[in-house]
Parts: sequence; structure tokens; C-alpha cells
Amino acid sequence: MAESGWEAILVSAGTDLRYLTGYNAHPSERLTCLVVPAVGPPVLVLPELEAPLAAAAGVTVAVRPWAETEDPFEIVAAQLRAIGRAGTVGLGNRMWAEHALKLGTATGGRLELAGPLMACLRMRKDGAEVAALLAAGQAIDRVHARMGEWLRPGRTERAVGRDIAEAIVAEGHERAEFTIVGSGPNGASPHHDLSDRLIETGDLVVVDIGGVNEAGYCSDSTRTYVAGGRAAPEISDCYAVLQAAQDAACRAVRPGITAEAVDATARHIIEEAGFGANFIHRTGHGIGLDVHEDPYIVSGNSIALEPGMAFSIEPGIYLPGRYGARIEDIVICTAVGVERLNTRSRDLVTLDA
Repeated sequence: MAESGWEAILVSAGTDLRYLTGYNAHPSERLTCLVVPAVGPPVLVLPELEAPLAAAAGVTVAVRPWAETEDPFEIVAAQLRAIGRAGTVGLGNRMWAEHALKLGTATGGRLELAGPLMACLRMRKDGAEVAALLAAGQAIDRVHARMGEWLRPGRTERAVGRDIAEAIVAEGHERAEFTIVGSGPNGASPHHDLSDRLIETGDLVVVDIGGVNEAGYCSDSTRTYVAGGRAAPEISDCYAVLQAAQDAACRAVRPGITAEAVDATARHIIEEAGFGANFIHRTGHGIGLDVHEDPYIVSGNSIALEPGMAFSIEPGIYLPGRYGARIEDIVICTAVGVERLNTRSRDLVTLDA
């Protein structure tokens, strides 16, 4: 902040606040705001009725509770005036618009997004964060290992998704964050959720699932299954291309390589096989306290990877009206290369009918 000429950053309830203080505040119309000045100690401004929650979370920064009849935006502005300097103030990227606008009015200063500054911290995971991500990855692997219990012809995607969500919690997550079960033509929609479509024998089914563990760190893993029967030779050939692309992109990860170069590695193999137009999203996204965060593995992102960066490698091939396939692992860039946090087989798995 000092090097950038910023006066302070203001962080509201969300994962940035949890990252900086350990406090997982509930976002609401009542303002919770961490004031972090470039010079001087931070102060957490929060509703008086929530002060005990912050104390229970072990918050060690100074706390300024506000009563229901006080103006919390003016309290934040007063904290900034106490610094005695005028300058740019960074706002957390996920701050509610009503809070951001009121803070802008109260402070009267120039506002910018604090996201780039926070990303510099959050996308480099330390040992404890890597351990939390590994635990989340192992937990979601255990869910994929049980897929044969639920994914069967004659069941709806929605019923399968309910079973998966329960297993996500049972296998070590605090909550299920998302369950995508895309069967047959629904698999060609990368962000398909759940529907009442009956899974048919021989369907290709994309299962993309994730949750959040007690430490607050996320899992995210995709495998593609055949629900009974056998995959047609055409599907097997397409899947072989996808598997080669995913493996090559994972093996390309190392310190110094750019995020866009990893994306290009996967994309080149898929394009050479004639499926370039069917790979319609980025190769990956960072992961941590948020399922999607920096760094993004996408064309145009020239950031060089560094040890501690955690992200997904998840190329996909989608044929509208027919089927889709995706393979996703979470990986860590290490000092010497890459570590995959998901270890389940990446083969096309046929589940018994």
C-alpha cells in the first residue's frame, strides 16, 4: 500500500476478511469493515451485537463495535481521518455495492479495488494452506470413489446430486459448495447444475463437485463416467484427447512458466485433434478460501507461476446436443514442478448398471 500511494484498504465480510483476521463474518446489511492503513495498526469496525463472535474467532486486531444508533460509515471515515493523510483507499472486491457507495460518500476519497493487492498475498499458499487444500482434495476424492453407489441408469441427476451433497459433508467437508451432474447432452453445458433428466444406460456423465472444509479451504474435482454399458469408440477417442491434454497441462506446471502457457499446452492438443471449438472455457482457476480466485489459467494472463500457487487444471470437450467430458485436478506449483492434490484415476470409468 505504501509503495502504491494508498492510504488504506477496507475489507468487508468475506474471504479476504477471514484470510487477514481469521474471522468468518456473516455478510449482512450491518457493516463489518476491517480498516488496514498503510501506516499504523488495523481496526475492525463491526456491529456491537457481533463483537462476541469476533472474540470467539480469536481476532487479535483492535475492535471498534458500533451501536445500532451509530453510523458505521462515518466511524470508518473517522478512522481514516485519524491517519492524517489523504490518499487512495482500496475496497475489497466482494464488498456489497451499498456499502461501497456509502463508504465512498463518507470518506470522500479516491476509491480503487483492493483485489490486485490481496491477490498477491492470497494466491501464494503457505504450508498450512497447502495442507488444508490437500485435506479438502482427499475428501472430495473419497466422494468420487463412491460414485458407483449413486450414479446409475434410471435415476435423475437431481437424486444423484442429493446423495453426492450428503457424501461431501460425510467425507470431511463442512458444507457442499456445488454439485454438477451433467448426463448425456446436459454434459455439454459446462455449468449445468442438476435436472430431473433420467440417466440412461451408456450416458456419458460429467460430475464436477466441491465443498468447503472446517479450515475454510475448498475442493473442486471433476471426473467423467459412463453410466452402465460401454462408451462408443468415438467417445473413447475424444476422451483420450482430453486425457492427454489434461496430463500435459499438469506436467507443464513449474515455477516461471506463465499461466497462459499452461492454458496453451492443453488447448494445443485439443485443437490439433479437431476439438478446438469445443473447448470453450479457461484451463483453470486459482483456489483457496474461494473456489475461484487468482491465478486464472487462461490466455492473456502472463503472470509467472510461483511455488505455493494453487489452481485447477480442467480442460473439457463439449459437443452440444450430444455429450461433454471434463477432467479436473487441483495442483500446487512447487519449487521443482507440480503436485496434484487429487489422485483418483483420470480414466473414463464405466460404472455398472
